[in-house]
Order: sequence, then structure tokens, then C-alpha cells
Amino acid sequence: MGEFKVHRVRFFDYMPSAIRTMAFNSQTERLAVARADGAVEIFNFNDNFFQEKVIPGQDGRAIEALCWVGHRLFSAGLNGEITEYDLENLRPQYTVDAYGGPIWTISSNSQGTQLAVGCEDGTVKIFAILEERIQFQRNLNRHKGRIISLCWHPSSAQIAAGMTDMITIYDAETGQATRRLLVDRAMGASKNKEVVVWSVGYLSDHTIISGDSAGKVQIWNGLTGTLVRTYLVTKWDVLSLIINASQDESSVIAGTSEGTVIQFQFISSTLDQHDKEWVRTRTFRNHSHDVSALAHTDTAVVSGGMDTQLVVRPLLDKVEKNTQESALRKIAFPHRSLVGCAKKAGLLLFQFPDRLELWKLGENFHYVHTGKPGDRLPVKRKPEKLIELKRKGEDHICCSALSACGGWLAYSTVSSVRLYRIQYNKTISINKVPKLPKELRSVHQLCFSSDSSKLFASSCQSSVIVVAVSQQECRYLHTLKHKTGEWKARMHLLCASDDGKWLATANTDCEIHIYNLHKMKLHCMVPVYNSCPTTIAIHPVTNNLISVHADQQIFEFSLVQKEYTQWSRRLQTQGLLSLWLERDTPITHITFNPKNPDHIILHDTYMFCIIDQSLPFPELNAVLWNQMTLKNLPVSQRIGQSHAFKICKIFQHLMCVSLLEDLSLVVVERPLLDIMSQLPAPVRQKKFAT
Repeated sequence: MGEFKVHRVRFFDYMPSAIRTMAFNSQTERLAVARADGAVEIFNFNDNFFQEKVIPGQDGRAIEALCWVGHRLFSAGLNGEITEYDLENLRPQYTVDAYGGPIWTISSNSQGTQLAVGCEDGTVKIFAILEERIQFQRNLNRHKGRIISLCWHPSSAQIAAGMTDMITIYDAETGQATRRLLVDRAMGASKNKEVVVWSVGYLSDHTIISGDSAGKVQIWNGLTGTLVRTYLVTKWDVLSLIINASQDESSVIAGTSEGTVIQFQFISSTLDQHDKEWVRTRTFRNHSHDVSALAHTDTAVVSGGMDTQLVVRPLLDKVEKNTQESALRKIAFPHRSLVGCAKKAGLLLFQFPDRLELWKLGENFHYVHTGKPGDRLPVKRKPEKLIELKRKGEDHICCSALSACGGWLAYSTVSSVRLYRIQYNKTISINKVPKLPKELRSVHQLCFSSDSSKLFASSCQSSVIVVAVSQQECRYLHTLKHKTGEWKARMHLLCASDDGKWLATANTDCEIHIYNLHKMKLHCMVPVYNSCPTTIAIHPVTNNLISVHADQQIFEFSLVQKEYTQWSRRLQTQGLLSLWLERDTPITHITFNPKNPDHIILHDTYMFCIIDQSLPFPELNAVLWNQMTLKNLPVSQRIGQSHAFKICKIFQHLMCVSLLEDLSLVVVERPLLDIMSQLPAPVRQKKFAT
């Protein structure tokens, strides 16, 4: 596997934001997740739950609810505005003020023609969904107190709205309240303590299901206005409720502030199949804090909340047991790299939503090759934070880049691009480049050439802008476009070759394009594979492109021959071993060992791997041994495990693994326990013998 001096970095204080709400689109199998900082993430459930898009947040944008209407995504929040998103350019497309104060909930009718929002001033406002915008239609009868939750009847004729101590049923056409359902207060609680109906669902048979702050899930008959059944599921709040509307409305999921997720099913309690009722069937405990967001797919329950993790819990009566599909999945880290590395200068760039941090790695005293793996080397100079650069404006940072020499730094928001020149003398100085080319307005990805003379930026028009950077000026050179000139999907990956000749780009339509930078034109297009690339890199010696995809497949493409290499063809013919394909976090970075061109170094969240192209592929059922464990095996057994995939799991929750010019390895970790320790305290739960 090789021996490396390792810089073990744990000073990247990455802190994900809490999950506020989510919405699942059963037509496209996309899940939209809104976080407390206003960011919206799109996960593709058809492509191994890959986080294919991230819409950056904005100061003051507090999202309380999300809603899909076909392929369109809407949000509403406490700023009182309804926002529709441009899912290709990853920005708000427009906002509409509802003029009702903070908005607590949003929902669309089953036909996708109307939006209803619940406001602070006690009104339910109806908006018509037009082709390119939404338009206000009318208010339903105003009620005293805020509207916290609402849900349309599948016929679109009625709306059930949850508020304090009450559920109101409205006629959607006339706006009149037809029934009011009074919600009981908490058992044994003071009569003065109000009960907030946090969530409400409306079934086609006019059954209404509610969850409230008294810890109750209640079943109502919406036709008669009577309470059918009450389940006390927690001493705290039932914060969220979701119905599996895509099937037969026979399953309801509730999330509580204790961190539990509870399933109710409409099943027969006796052998008589005609006698069905709502029964509490399952309780899942996968969260430590509030569960404020839920989604219900045909085969799984998706939950998220204050602990920042997205949990996909398969329903074992809907999937085949003991398969990859039945495995619990927790998504705790982004599926993209937030760490930049200046390999020649030994610098690290950490990207946060509101700032960038530039660190210089530490140094150790000269050492000789003695001792054993894992030994700590004596430190000569500790790591040092050189710069903390705060962004300008309200928009959060969406991408950043650091040149290999450490002399240039760039970042972009949805509204602007900024470029800085960094100089290192006795003291460090950073200067903003004053005039950037007008073509550099808003970009999705940034990348410097290996000699730091060019900056590449993927623009909103699915093209690449090439800019020359020097001490005297920043000058526009060229825009790289596709041959056809037709619109393409957003580019989410950029990679330049070390010799400065090639540039590779990947977009969310699974396309990879190769550009010749000497001729400034498209060289070729890699055959399209049906899974989105998660990372790409060009080998510094062979100029072969390595791509890893969301389904964990690996490809090697020759840029000169314009075809897959023999190594790649053999790998696809034999197939990757099952333990590799069953991993649940994507590969987010690739680097190479210039001392040994056969070595490809790549990593996901839980391990890094060195693929030795000179060794045979492992058998399909082979075990991926941790290299430290493998050293303790007998020699005969070690020889049997001598294959191309060398795994190291010493380091956990990896944000970046990169190789510096001096062949030392930089490993950036963010232990999940460090993140959990910074969360607010959960609600107190009584435990046995305490």
C-alpha cells in the first residue's frame, strides 16, 4: 500500500445546519431537504441517494415548508415570502410576498393547480400556479391565531388547517369554515396550556389525522367532526406527520421531539379483513433530537431534524430482507468536497457558508524510517490559521478554489465572484482583484490550472469561462462551449490536467466532456453512464481520466485514444466486489501518487483506498481488509488478499484526503461525535434506574 507521512487534520470545524423540513417527489424520486440556514439540498433516490444539487442559503431566509408541484419546487418561510427555485441554476427564481406575516406551512392540491399557505395573521391564502409564476387568488375566512399546518383533501374541495387548540375544515371554493374540531389539552396539564396542532393530514375517506404539542396523534372523522381515536405517543411534541399518499393511504408516520419516529397502519386487528382500524405498529429510534421533517416513500421512511442527519429507514415489509435495499442509511456529510488543498504550498482552504479559512499545515522535525505505523512524529511547528475571509453580502458561498501555489483564492455566491491575490513575505497579505471580466458573474464551480495561470469557472449557461490571472491583471480568454451549442445541465465537477492541456467537466445529466485547452475547443465526450459522477480526476502521467459514480462504479478513459482503457474494460467485465458496491457514501475526491503512477488514491466518508492498477482485481465476494488488520494475519492469508484494492479505515468521517508535492498525505477528519457535542441538549428522557 505504501508508507506516508500523514498530516492528521481535525481543525476544520464543519458544522451542518439542522434539517427544518423536507418534501419527496414520487414522480422524479427526488427528495428536497431545507436546512435552518436556508440551504436546500436535492437527493436523487434513483441514484443511490446521491446529493446531486445544493441551493445555497441566504441570510434571513428561514424556510418552514417545502412543496413539489410536478418538477417545480416551492418554499415558504418566516420572512412571509413564497419562493420558487430555479433547479438548474440553483438559485431562487422569484419570490412573492403573501402579505400575511410569517408563513408556517405550504401545500398544493392534488391537481397541481393551486397552492395554499398558512400565515401568522390567521388566514389561509390560495395562489394559482401559472406556467411561469404564481398568482394570488383569494383568502379563506380569517381565523384568530396563526395557521400552523394545513393539508388539502385529495379531491381539492376541502382544506384542513391546524392551529392552536383547533382544526378547521374549509370549503376551498367558498372559503367558508365548515367544521371546527376542538383538540383536547394535555393529560394532567394546566387548562391554561394551549395545544398547538403541528401537523395535519387529510385522507380521501375524509379521515383527518393530527399531531400536536401535547404528544398526541389523533384520528378524526372529518364528515361528522368527531374524534375516533387518540394515541399518546410522547410526553413532548409530535412535530411532524406524513401520509403515504402514493399507495392506498394505509400508512402514517409521526416524528416527535424525543427523536422517535412512529408508524401507524390502517390494518385489520382481527382475522376479519373488513374490520380495519389505525394501529401503532413500529417505533424507530435513529435520532437524538427533534424530528421536525419526514418523508414517506413506497419502501422507506425518511427523517431529519435537529441532529442534522438524514436517515433513510427501509420498511422491511416492503423490501427484501438482508439486501442492500434493506440497510439503514444515514447521510451526515455533504456529497461534495468543502476542502481545497494547495499541494505545492502545503495550505488548506476550508469552505463555510459565511467565510473561508486558509490554514498552513504544521511541520515535524526530520525523521528517519524507524518505528511502526501509527507513531506520532515530533512537531516542529503547529498548524496556523493564516486568513479568515468573510463573505460580502447576504448570499452564502456556493463554491471556492485555491491555486496549487497558494497565491490565488476565489469564491462565488449566486450573485457574484470574488478573486484574491495572496502574498507571503514576513507577513501575509491578501488583496482583492478589483476588476473581474463581466463574464464572471455567477458560477457553480471554480478550478485553477496546475501552474496557477488560469481560472476555470462553470457558468449558468452550461459553459466554461477561461480567465488568465497574473499580478498585473485578470483577463478573459475564452468560453468553452459544446459543439451543438445546445443547453446542457449544470456542471458540478471541474478538473484540469497537470500539463495544462486538458479540462474535464461533469454535469448532473451524467455527461462528461473533455476540452483541449491548447486549441480551446471540445475534444470529445465520454460515453454517458447512467449514474451521476461524484468525482473526476486526470492522471498526471498517463492523462487518463478517472471517474467514480454515485453507484460506486469506477471508469478509466484515455483522453488521447478517446476510449476506455483496457484496465477499465477488464474491471467492468469482471465486476467490482460486492462490499465495494454496498458502501453507502460516495467517493468525493481522487488524487494520484507521482512516485508510483499505478496508484490511485480515493476516499469516501469512512475510508480511503489505494487502487494499485498493477495488481489483479479482487474476487466478487472478497473481504476488504483494513490494512492494519491485514498486517496481523498469517503470511499465507496475506498473500491471498494481495489484490488491487487497499483499504485504510484508521481515519473516520473524512472530509478530504490529498497528497502533497512532498508525498506526505493530508487527511482532514470531522468526527461525528464532535458535531454531536455542539448540538443543543435534547429533551430530557427518563431512563431506567436514573
